[in-house]
Amino acid sequence: MAGYPTRAAGHPDYSSTSNSKFIPAIWAGKIAPKFYKTTVLGDISNTDYEGDVRNKGDSVHIRTRPTVTIRDYEVGGGLTYEKPDSTDVDLLLNRAKYFGAEVNDVDAHQSDLNLMNEFTDDASEQMAITVDTDVLGGIYSSANASNAGVTAGAVSSSFNLGSAAAALSVTKANVIDIITRHCSVLDESNVSGQKWIVLPIWMCNRIMNSDLKDASLSGDETSIIRNGRIGMISDMMIYKSNSLTVTGSNTNIIAGVKSCVAFAAQITKVEDLRNPNDFGDIVRGLNVYGYKVINDTGITHGVVTPG
Repeated sequence: MAGYPTRAAGHPDYSSTSNSKFIPAIWAGKIAPKFYKTTVLGDISNTDYEGDVRNKGDSVHIRTRPTVTIRDYEVGGGLTYEKPDSTDVDLLLNRAKYFGAEVNDVDAHQSDLNLMNEFTDDASEQMAITVDTDVLGGIYSSANASNAGVTAGAVSSSFNLGSAAAALSVTKANVIDIITRHCSVLDESNVSGQKWIVLPIWMCNRIMNSDLKDASLSGDETSIIRNGRIGMISDMMIYKSNSLTVTGSNTNIIAGVKSCVAFAAQITKVEDLRNPNDFGDIVRGLNVYGYKVINDTGITHGVVTPG
């Protein structure tokens, strides 16, 4: 645009025929509220332990429920009393991600967009994807040995959840069976609470084309073919995600209950400042977080491949 400075090679041009203003005070309030809205972690994990998380390296002490021993009773045989004890689990906030974006004063004047709002909106979405991918990629390896593999099931060892060497081929004909296997494995582990499972998009597509086109099978009034909603299968809530770990054609899927996974995150700093090296503004944000499987019997791990 005539009258404006030339720009260095590689510097983006946001120029337009109109200009806009932006309000720096808004930026800090945009990231944190949107984080849990765009991640599955808030729905599949216990986030009650966040507390006063402020810096990388902070830790949250979690008290686990002790196991009380049940004994046979004999008249006149006396009673044995115990002092139930539990082991504290430390949730270490040992992960940190950040973003940083700058807007030159010239670009801010020329643009017809509120550039900082655009950048912080995208930063929230990208942060959620990054953290989701990290956590979902780490949870499945913590599943108890009886809750994974081709002989899963703490009682029966009769459920094939797939393995890296023998992934389950998923079709519309067997997708419901595979999902309910995870539900049964959790039942054999005697865990309580709302069950969930996280599936890749392609596997959810198999559900949409399965016998669940009959609304009565999912308990919904409207067929999921018409309302586009996966909902629940058996007593397990279905979540879809592109952030599951994929190796070749194999996808690692996980199921569990919220109480068995602890997650804590804190957008510790979102700040705006003038660019010390140019005429413009900088916005940057730091997210500190951590996660831990606090009961490995409440998590299942399966390996699937498109069939």
